[in-house]
Amino acid sequence: MPLHQTIGNGTTHPEADRNICYIFVYGRHKKTLQIFPISLDFCLNFHCRLTRYGVPVGKRMFNELILQIFTNQSILTNNQGINENDRGTIRDKLHLEEMWLPSIEASSLAVEDVARKLDTNMISGLSWAEAERRKSMFGANEFVVKNEDPIWRKYMEQFQNPLILLLLGSAFVSVCMKQFDDAVSITVAILIVVTVAFVQEYRSEKSLEALTKLIPPSCHCIRENKVHSFYARDLVPGDIVLLNLGAQVPADLRLFETIELSIDESSFTGETEPVIKQTKRRKSDENKSTWETMAYMGTLVRCGSGKGIVVATGDRSDFGQMFRLMQAVESPKTPLQESMDTLGKHLSYISFGIIGFIMLAGWLQGKPLMDMFNIGVSLAVAAIPEGLPIVVTVTLALGVTRMAKRNAIVKKIPTVETLGCVNVICSDKTGTLTKNEMTVTNIVTSDGWRAQVTGSGYNNIGAVQIQDSLSDTETAQMARSSIYNVLEVGCVCNNAAISPEGTLRGQPTEGALLAAAMKYGMHACSSNYHRLQEYPFNSEMKIMTVRCMPRAAHNEGRQEIFFSKGAIEKILQYCSKIHYQGHCVPLNVEQQQRVLSEARQLATHGLRVIGMARGDSMEAMEFLGMVGLHDPPRPQVRQAVDIFHSTGVQVVMVTGDALETAVSMAELLGIYRPNSTTVSGEQLDAMADDELKDRVMDVSVFYRVTPRQKLRIVQAFQSVGAVVAMTGDGVNDCVALKAAHIGIAMGKNGTDVSKEAADMILVDDDFYTIMAAVEEGKGIFYNIRNFIRFQLSTSIAALSLITITTLAGLPNPLNAMQILWINILMDGPPAQSLGVEPVDKDVIRQPPRSSKQSMIDRSLIANVLLSAAIIVLGTLFVFQRELQDNKLTPRDTTMTFTCFVLFDLFNALSCRSQDKSVWEIGLGTNRLFIAAVALSLCGQLLVIFFPPLQWVFQTEALHFQDFAFLTAITSSVLIVSELRKWIQRHSPFRLSSRVTKGRSRSDLI
Repeated sequence: MPLHQTIGNGTTHPEADRNICYIFVYGRHKKTLQIFPISLDFCLNFHCRLTRYGVPVGKRMFNELILQIFTNQSILTNNQGINENDRGTIRDKLHLEEMWLPSIEASSLAVEDVARKLDTNMISGLSWAEAERRKSMFGANEFVVKNEDPIWRKYMEQFQNPLILLLLGSAFVSVCMKQFDDAVSITVAILIVVTVAFVQEYRSEKSLEALTKLIPPSCHCIRENKVHSFYARDLVPGDIVLLNLGAQVPADLRLFETIELSIDESSFTGETEPVIKQTKRRKSDENKSTWETMAYMGTLVRCGSGKGIVVATGDRSDFGQMFRLMQAVESPKTPLQESMDTLGKHLSYISFGIIGFIMLAGWLQGKPLMDMFNIGVSLAVAAIPEGLPIVVTVTLALGVTRMAKRNAIVKKIPTVETLGCVNVICSDKTGTLTKNEMTVTNIVTSDGWRAQVTGSGYNNIGAVQIQDSLSDTETAQMARSSIYNVLEVGCVCNNAAISPEGTLRGQPTEGALLAAAMKYGMHACSSNYHRLQEYPFNSEMKIMTVRCMPRAAHNEGRQEIFFSKGAIEKILQYCSKIHYQGHCVPLNVEQQQRVLSEARQLATHGLRVIGMARGDSMEAMEFLGMVGLHDPPRPQVRQAVDIFHSTGVQVVMVTGDALETAVSMAELLGIYRPNSTTVSGEQLDAMADDELKDRVMDVSVFYRVTPRQKLRIVQAFQSVGAVVAMTGDGVNDCVALKAAHIGIAMGKNGTDVSKEAADMILVDDDFYTIMAAVEEGKGIFYNIRNFIRFQLSTSIAALSLITITTLAGLPNPLNAMQILWINILMDGPPAQSLGVEPVDKDVIRQPPRSSKQSMIDRSLIANVLLSAAIIVLGTLFVFQRELQDNKLTPRDTTMTFTCFVLFDLFNALSCRSQDKSVWEIGLGTNRLFIAAVALSLCGQLLVIFFPPLQWVFQTEALHFQDFAFLTAITSSVLIVSELRKWIQRHSPFRLSSRVTKGRSRSDLI
């Protein structure tokens, strides 16, 4: 074995003819193996990144380490203490480490060399057993999240709060002054406050972590010569992956088959233009940041399809290197969180000013400085709403989780804040308003034969029944032949497949065409042709074409055949001939009008019409006929549309279908109403921006629209001040989805491109789910308002109580420990349970909220001040009543303390809704709230009756009569709140405002 040279600091590298060296770290006692491959450039230039697996280099791993350097061809040497089994493990590990390739190396190799290096078969793929073995060694195809701090460290971080440090300093001073009782009391109170804060933050983090697991990406992969669909995390190097239009690339791939494949690498390189991919590397590729023979993890297929070999997964992919950098960047806060931070800061400044004044005034009155300091710091802990941003985050995160259970996955938390403001919803027809369960029901041939297709589902159950009377055998044969020609185009110009069990893989429209052919006895007729090229469907051209050669005549020099299907008016543009009674005749204007009339007749029944053609070239196609496909509406869409309209939310259909098809379905669903208008894609292009702006609020159906035009529709609505939600599922929809205030992608039939661009994903593709999401969004907003109302009223009440007693020269009604206990209630379970209040079913009937409306408005401030005033007056009454002898006793403070706590709990009960009675909501609808209040009451009783806590909080036991008296006093905050809600619900102003808010958006603009 050649000697190794040493380059400073103990780093070694092999001889120049070696390509890769490995640092092998073996923990003998722990029986753990770590291998770190390092490129030769790293050894020579010290600049190449270290690709590492397991424990980072430099970290102390185990009791005993043996460091070995060896290359691909070298053998293990100096292996003291390593037995034969360990040596075998090392050889296996080294062999597997070679089974992945960096993109720069994979792109430079021939496809066959890549397959050989990764020990895979490009036709049949890996076996399941081999894939599992590789996964056990390489790990899952996902990014390793950075190691979190241990729980104990997170807990200790709570003590870094300046106010907590001041209290600890106070406890230390008490110890120095031999006031051990005070020191212990303060310390116990600090531990309770810190624990509550820790639980809050920990819960917030876990709630946000759960959101990242809601949308696991999937892929299509060949294993054991069959195509399987599974989660992308299960991919391993050597797998064969299929890429389709709109898919997200699940790992780094070396491409070996491309059909018009172009990939959007903007998320990877920043370049906006899609990159056209091919299987062979060109010399012009050498200076580029990416290679045309590679598909990179996280990029998106914009056009075409392809196949590739997985060369790197997870952290080993090029995107994995970017992910490690991304982890160092903090996620920005949402606008609501930022506004809560700002509110907290403003309240903190005000609180500090008041607290400083209280401490100064108390000191000037001759009260002990240490007591005033403790009370001041405790007031700061209680009055400053440091838990406000945390509870807002938890409420948003839990709301997002609830939405996921209702089939709406929110990708970005700010979306939740916007949902309640949406006043225009632009929705696709197919799959969102309808079931996307396509079934061919009618066939019309170019020579006038009509047939009805029975049955449903992706199977051969049903029949194709020719409607016209067939007078003789020749006529019957001609009719059947014409129908065969139409269905043949639908089968050959098709990328879907139906399994024997009736499972569809592909688009529902293409599956419906295959099912119709099966009912006609045409099984696998596409196998009669060899596909040479595909021109994929796109939303601009609205047709799909394949170039084929008959298999039986592949070597006989016969001409190629083009098969096309698509929108009827687009197909006719390519047709110069028409099939008529077994002959090919020129297509004239009269025949074109007859064909379009037949298509309109089908469309008026709500059918999607697809034209069929074939020919020797794209410029001279022969029209063969058309099919009508039925897609039934989803059952609850009409209900959702009616509810949206009643609350002033305008629902607009944006579809690529013909006018008759779109209007027929829009009328059925209640979208198209008597005074509504329709606009086509062509009319849209002809309109100036100002004209569109004037008309847009009156349009309920946009038909024959392209994705490019969807963007203009969104911008037109936004120009009149509307908050727009837009649905989309295609590749080209992503621009409109990003431009809308809320982009909504389809979970079942949506492309990965659209899901990447969207803010929200409908798991079931159902329009009704949008209503559920809006309902949750409004509910979350009102829950946060309820929590803010509760917390602010408690903070203001606590500050006002101490300020008034200080100015009046009265003793302090609450000691420092009691104030800290009130803080626990204010930030703890009762407060947090308000954030998970179940959504009021009537909230969806509330009109959209203005996007400029502040979380804290005049009505909220009025309610806060009213509640705080009642709490302060009631508590002062109890304190003054107990202080009749002008001598402060533990009973006085206990009664005052308990009075404030009970006021707090009754106030929390009244804060569950801004306008509904507690009895109307139901006491048991929020079980967490009931449990939180019960827990708080139990805690208060322990503080009053449990001797160790009596000593800490300086309380004494109370009698039953005391509790009855306090309950009667403190329930006043609930009674006044209920009275205010009743007056608000029955006032004439309230009734008139409801009428105003119920108007349509077009009436208000």
